[in-house]
Amino acid sequence: MKFNRILVSAAVLAAAASYASDYPTRPVTLVVGFPPGGGADAVARQVSDALGKELGQPVIMEYKPGAGMTLASNYVAKAAPDGYTLYMTSGSHYGADKVLYKKSVNYDGKSFTPIARWTKTPLVLAVSAASGIQSVQELIERGKAQPGKLTYASSGSGVAPHLAAVQFEQAAGIKMTHVPFKGGALAVNALASGDVDLTFGTPPSVIPLAQTGRVKMLAVTSMERSRGLPKLPTIDESGVKGFDYTFWFGLYGPTGLPRDAVTKLATASSKVLADTSLQERLAAGGNEVSATKSADDFAAWAAQEGTRMKVLMEQSGASVD
Repeated sequence: MKFNRILVSAAVLAAAASYASDYPTRPVTLVVGFPPGGGADAVARQVSDALGKELGQPVIMEYKPGAGMTLASNYVAKAAPDGYTLYMTSGSHYGADKVLYKKSVNYDGKSFTPIARWTKTPLVLAVSAASGIQSVQELIERGKAQPGKLTYASSGSGVAPHLAAVQFEQAAGIKMTHVPFKGGALAVNALASGDVDLTFGTPPSVIPLAQTGRVKMLAVTSMERSRGLPKLPTIDESGVKGFDYTFWFGLYGPTGLPRDAVTKLATASSKVLADTSLQERLAAGGNEVSATKSADDFAAWAAQEGTRMKVLMEQSGASVD
């Protein structure tokens, strides 16, 4: 009996060693919770192409948009933890999703295996040209003089532009009125038309309108200046000390992903993200590479960021069901 157990253990170890050396032996699927053609797709497609070449197997995109990425998250949480179903997402699955979608979310942070951070990108605080606001301090002064009168657009309740505005209200000591839209394009078009006063938008959505003079960019939301917008100050530099909000994407698998697969994917991610040509292509679309040192470093950082996102979601009062 003891001899049989030894044989079984040896077989398990041999299989694990073979998995570590051979993985991946077939195409890998990368699930994305957004539709093709958007900012998330630009990150996922470019990094996954490079990752596939590094791994020696193609990384195939599978889009599952809807319900604030919760459809994709539910799908990946139930997938086999074999390394062939991966997920590019942000930190909403650490509890923020459950605040927003109380009835339909059946996962949490423990449902996924963190692998690597890919990008960390600031949003842009922009105002309508019609508002006449020229700086962050002017915006704050108006907000304090007329509580609740300033209106801000977002691409939907509970998404990054909404949460960035909630954080800004708290940091600046003002109160504004949220006007959610069904998508970023509608939100920035409302800003350009003067229907709302400001937004916290992604660089690719805001920059073209700023170039035509229809909106004015005031600052970026990160602590450091953006590589793509080096002349634009940060909100911290503009007087709201300590303000820091970034929108990031990282690579995950289902919980239980073999450690060897995690290490191999994290190492491959670090290698492809170090390529300057990939960094430049992503920067051209307003996305900034921000690779973590290891899967463990990413796991600790992402859990902290996810908790912060959950708190902001609770403070926003947003709820879908």
